[in-house]
Amino acid sequence: MLGLKRLGLLAALVVAGLVPAAAAQAAAQPSTQDTQYLQALHQVNLAEMETGKLAQDKGQNQQVKDLGAQFVTDHTQLDQTVQSTAQQLNVQLPDAPTADQQEVIDRLKNLSGAEFDKAWVTAELAGHVQAIQATQTEISQGSEQSVVQLAQNALPVLQAHYDALVALAQTLGVPVPQTSASGTPSPGGSASGTPSPGGSATPPAPGGTTESPAQENTESPAPENTETPVPSVS
Repeated sequence: MLGLKRLGLLAALVVAGLVPAAAAQAAAQPSTQDTQYLQALHQVNLAEMETGKLAQDKGQNQQVKDLGAQFVTDHTQLDQTVQSTAQQLNVQLPDAPTADQQEVIDRLKNLSGAEFDKAWVTAELAGHVQAIQATQTEISQGSEQSVVQLAQNALPVLQAHYDALVALAQTLGVPVPQTSASGTPSPGGSASGTPSPGGSATPPAPGGTTESPAQENTESPAPENTETPVPSVS
């Protein structure tokens, strides 16, 4: 009888030890949001490295060439982090840009001179708006801390790229996507329907949505509208 009790206790201890291990393994699995963001950002990086090289080779404007070189450097470094994070989380990454991204790359290959410069800046603006939206979504909705941290580190890089593109667009006379009062690219930007390295009209946002950035952006203009002139009282 005593032997059976000991066996029962041993079995209980074994089960108790296995349950936390199984729970930890389940918790280590990234969510769909985290997985899709890693995959989307990797494809953005692949596309940006390709279009950056095109800018160096085919750009007529020196600023286009220089910015293209900067994009290659930054997105190569960013993608190293994406790949290492994906490997740790057992996330399979695509081996090529999306079909929309590839379409943009192919279109740019057939352009030259000033026409290339303007098309490149237009595509890059739209792509970076979409990449920023996807990154904001991951920061607000991601559950895996390593992926959220990656997004937090990527956001200032993407924003710096966007700001440089805006300045260059103004120099070249290229339309710039609309921005919110906070200066963050808005989903309703004028370039949202232009094919870009970040995807065409469909952003590379994990989960396939851009609702979260839009909600964040629509809150800030309210204070400006609530200022009502008050008649002075003597």
